[in-house]
Amino acid sequence: MVPFSILDLSPITRGSTVSHALDNSRRLAQEAERAGYERFWLAEHHGMSGIASAATALVISHVAAGTKTIRVGSGGIMLPNHSPLVIAEQFGTLAALYPGRIDLGLGRAPGTDMRTAAALRRHMEGSANSFPNDVVELQGLLGTPREGEVIATPGAGTNVPIWLLGSSHYSAQLAGMLGLPFAFASHFAPDMLFSALEIYRERFEPSAILDKPYAMVGIMGVAADTDAEAQYLFTSMQQSFVALRRNARGQFPPPVDSMDGLWNASEKGFVDHAMTYAIVGGPETVRRKTQAFLADTRADELIISMPVFDMEARLTSVRRFAEARQELAAAA
Repeated sequence: MVPFSILDLSPITRGSTVSHALDNSRRLAQEAERAGYERFWLAEHHGMSGIASAATALVISHVAAGTKTIRVGSGGIMLPNHSPLVIAEQFGTLAALYPGRIDLGLGRAPGTDMRTAAALRRHMEGSANSFPNDVVELQGLLGTPREGEVIATPGAGTNVPIWLLGSSHYSAQLAGMLGLPFAFASHFAPDMLFSALEIYRERFEPSAILDKPYAMVGIMGVAADTDAEAQYLFTSMQQSFVALRRNARGQFPPPVDSMDGLWNASEKGFVDHAMTYAIVGGPETVRRKTQAFLADTRADELIISMPVFDMEARLTSVRRFAEARQELAAAA
């Protein structure tokens, strides 16, 4: 059975604080570790009042310090926002603090609106276009130092595993060309999932990192005791995506009994499409839909984002997905 992992954005729930969100991320990772998940990733987003993981390397350290065995990393660091040397130093430090447990997932989107992106990137015009070169530079900085080249200290020689993340064909092609593992953001961008996976697998070149393709796929997931309870909990994410569509971002909202009156037909269509591969339900529904999705994608790993307002319900969802994985493995 393929490994299951978790993607977290450290959601700041309505009426809560950043401190509470960061503590919840650590609790979530601890539960994931107990339940046998492979890795726990945090995403870089900026200028969003409902997300506490902007300083991603710091949050990774906070989570890794509270766990013992689960891999912790970025899903991802938006590399155009940073110089490769800074990221090499940050993740080299993390690798020294938590040996053998740090992952470095990289994306090329800004992770924010364009005004905030300009503030982040300052004088780095065209930085998104230099993404392939920056990835290669970062690989070098984390690898064996060469005489005469800039040395990342910490960083050099750590060989922190690099993943490429994407929601289109671009990173799929680059990951294949560089022989790196690839993660597709199908948890919110479903359109190119299968074509990107096909491109990645067809164009994969064996490397010192991998001898064959390794593809991770993402889903939004809410698992509860019943389908009705899971659908109720999922309305928090639906509201959040409606707010995103309206450019009215706020703290993560509590669930509601019905979305009627909270979205119009166009907004509903937008959210339903973005959530094409969401797995929301009780144990049988989660097991059945997960099995089908993994069979369709032939994924090597599944990473789940669990957008649940109530922390105890979020922890229950972690356990329910782990149970589904165990049952699927037993039946294989």
